[in-house]
Amino acid sequence: MTSEGSPGAQAAPVDQDVLIVGAGLSGIGMAAHLRLNCPDRSFTLVERRANLGGTWDLFRYPGIRSDSDMHTLGFVFEPWKHEKSIADAPAILEYLNRIVDERGIRQHIRLGRKVVGADWDSAAARWTVTMEDESGARTTTTARWLYLGSGYYDYDEPYQAYFAGREDFAGQIVHPQFWPRDLDYKGKKVVVIGSGATAVTIVPAMAKDAAHVTMLQRTPTWYAVRPAKDGIANFLRKILPEKLAYRITRFKNIRFQDIVFRRARENPGKIADYLTKRIKKALGDRYDPVAFTPPYDPWDQRLCLVPDADFFEAMKADKVSVVTDHIDRFDQTGILLKSGEHLDADIIVTATGLKLAIAGKIPVRIDGAPVDWSEHYYYKACMFSNVPNLSAVFGYLNASWTLRADIVSEYVCRVLNHMRDGGTDVATPVLNDPSSLEEENVFDFSSGYIQRSLHIMPKSTAAMPWRLSQNYMQDRIDMRTGAVEDGILRFGHAAAVSNSTPTELEAAE
Repeated sequence: MTSEGSPGAQAAPVDQDVLIVGAGLSGIGMAAHLRLNCPDRSFTLVERRANLGGTWDLFRYPGIRSDSDMHTLGFVFEPWKHEKSIADAPAILEYLNRIVDERGIRQHIRLGRKVVGADWDSAAARWTVTMEDESGARTTTTARWLYLGSGYYDYDEPYQAYFAGREDFAGQIVHPQFWPRDLDYKGKKVVVIGSGATAVTIVPAMAKDAAHVTMLQRTPTWYAVRPAKDGIANFLRKILPEKLAYRITRFKNIRFQDIVFRRARENPGKIADYLTKRIKKALGDRYDPVAFTPPYDPWDQRLCLVPDADFFEAMKADKVSVVTDHIDRFDQTGILLKSGEHLDADIIVTATGLKLAIAGKIPVRIDGAPVDWSEHYYYKACMFSNVPNLSAVFGYLNASWTLRADIVSEYVCRVLNHMRDGGTDVATPVLNDPSSLEEENVFDFSSGYIQRSLHIMPKSTAAMPWRLSQNYMQDRIDMRTGAVEDGILRFGHAAAVSNSTPTELEAAE
């Protein structure tokens, strides 16, 4: 066993073995995996909000639903039982609440606890985490391992595109991330700016009550029409045991996602033709090539789902229209476009995207030195070079978020059990010479929210293990069967670890 430091060095006691930050899919998944795979480890799950659920509790806009099927967005250990595979937020929250109750997790959750600092002490081999409650009062807790399930975007501040004349508009301007509970759009004219997953969800949902909804897009998006119900999954549940039916459906959907993505990269024209034919079939004589022919290839940005063609059905019912143009300015009664056309509006929804955040914007320090994530490399898609006892989840861009969350949780449990069996306190992916690595932008998606945030992202290389891979099938094999002790992940004890884990800056010097 590779071990740094002296086995005689004593790690300081901790309040819990593992502190999980965030009670969304990632955090709840890790808690469940700990119960399954590390029952000897104590843990606490802290959540800044008043409810669990993360994204599915924060966003309250009309129609909010998953943009992945729930047989892959659901956990590997917990079958999805609802008839609809493309699920709405209430159904997803019901699923998460059932898991925390049935698996004894709820008593480990502390709501209303915002993490405002995390400090690693090599001499004590532990994290000291500072939290703030709703009153502003601060407390601290200690843990051997810090697991960040805090998501990938800024909960406090969405991306707000600049629009001239915004202050002149006499109606309401709403961003989906902060949807007013009392927003009344019945019988009103609504303009939704944007054409991504959020916009294509909001538009048909609002169209049920609004006088008319216009989706204003600068650039068209690729859409995939599919049924909200998975007929094969529902059939299998009738004839097979629940867990077996779920396993088969999950495998089917994972393979299908993988095949479509790979074919889109290998032969984008063929996939573009297929998607276009489906849209033409859904719209009939309402099809407009200007509105539905993106200037990029499928899967250069995340493919947007249109369950049961609801968006296109609303267009055919004259409840929804799509305008492709650029905004000149807002005025008192709506939006003036560069073409000279004017869109009248009582309500404008700015579905302009998210603002990414790394590590939940938590200031992280190692022995007093601040961590700049952009100077560290991903290790096996979940840890970071020269950062001890810390893991995080950044889901797949080309598949369901939870696929990564599951394999990361399983891997971290393997590491924790390896530490227990070896009598070590610290695990650090050690990188001594980053100059030898070939960097690669694994975020090769043209989506605005990705491109705007590349400067804050950790680094990734062309080869494992210093990589945030987008290949779930291979990741699953590597994370489950690859050696924990690979010569890079070093295991050690208190006090001596800091002498053997230089930062990239120190290594470069």
